[in-house]
Amino acid sequence: MTREYLKKATLTAESSATETHEIVQNILNEIEQGGDEKALEYAAKFDRYEGNVILTESEIEAACALVPEKLKADIQFAHDNVKRFAEVQKSTLTDVEMEIEPGFIAGQRAIPVDAAGCYVPGGRYSHIASAIMTVTTAKVAGCKHIVACSPPRHGVGVAPAIVYAAHICGADKIMAMGGVQGVASMTFGLFGLPKANILVGPGNQFVAEAKRILFGRVGIDMIAGPTDSLILADKDADAHIVAVDLVSQAEHGYNSPVWLVTDDRALAEKAMEMVPDLIADLPEVNRENAFAAWRDYAEVILCADREEMAACSDDYAPEHLTVQAEDPDWWLERLTCYGSLFLGEETTVSYGDKASGTNHVLPTSGAAGYTGGLSVHKYMKIVTWQRTTRDASKRVAEATARISRLEGMEGHARAADVRLAKYFPDENFDLSADG
Repeated sequence: MTREYLKKATLTAESSATETHEIVQNILNEIEQGGDEKALEYAAKFDRYEGNVILTESEIEAACALVPEKLKADIQFAHDNVKRFAEVQKSTLTDVEMEIEPGFIAGQRAIPVDAAGCYVPGGRYSHIASAIMTVTTAKVAGCKHIVACSPPRHGVGVAPAIVYAAHICGADKIMAMGGVQGVASMTFGLFGLPKANILVGPGNQFVAEAKRILFGRVGIDMIAGPTDSLILADKDADAHIVAVDLVSQAEHGYNSPVWLVTDDRALAEKAMEMVPDLIADLPEVNRENAFAAWRDYAEVILCADREEMAACSDDYAPEHLTVQAEDPDWWLERLTCYGSLFLGEETTVSYGDKASGTNHVLPTSGAAGYTGGLSVHKYMKIVTWQRTTRDASKRVAEATARISRLEGMEGHARAADVRLAKYFPDENFDLSADG
């Protein structure tokens, strides 16, 4: 049986890439040339903000004081979970060394980057959780300087809850600046900040394009967005929960795809019937996004069996993947392409997005086929080293000289030759390419 589309997307989740690229490139060029002054011009234009770019200690304290105690407790709870999970992740990276040959030692070190720039969206929604996810992991990784950058709202500044989250999670500086100008300021080291070694965090298409353009001169976590989610459900799944979960992810944005893959037609039809009413019941600000995403980007796919469902899921390589089907261990073993996996109806993508401990900065648009999400590993440089005795270098030098000459790289060969001549002056070596 081939896959049957009970609902097919009419649009693909791609922005007008050429136009966005040109806009972003021009802004980056102007800010790099104009420095702080040009960045402030764009902040006034796009953020409509003229306050302090780098929040003072008193401003941070004042913002934290505005956060209700219950919300503070929730943020601390989420931070603790993310921190503990990140610490376990870091423990999987260890410095190692091995003896390649007697006397020839090679090793590996995991070294955190010095400066991390963490972008925290704050436009339509205040992404408190993004501050927790990005700053906490950078802190656990051991970055020496962490900047949290978030767009201020007109007349308000950076959302107090974002300030509080960034502060308790370990940000060294909190920057009130959004969009391309915020990303550029962290990259170019404006306003007295160190130049970022890596940029992390989600953002709109302009932030994503800025990261794409700047990649190479600065590291990035990934080029992310728009967010996407896929649910695998069998006949035993609760159609109402399936439908609610689809809607919960569709509210991210008008172009956020949600997909339902199932081997049960009745379940698919029931969930599809429920979705419109669930969207209509959302607050207006959420309703518009969810309606457009469901109308234009959502798909419902009917498969023959669970193997075909799994193959379909791997083809889509979703950012978020939920399994609401029997035998979760089978799915855990079988599925290979996803940003984060949620097994069973007892958990949900929303948990991972906010508070359960796994990171919510994840690969989108099929990128889960080749990479995972944000973790302490993204902030770490895995570097290698070696040392050897003169005797132990002998065999390596001979092989290096001959391989280099076969490749036509005479300079490389002579770097080996000179050591053999110095350390073993009484020996004759055949170091020709055909030796």
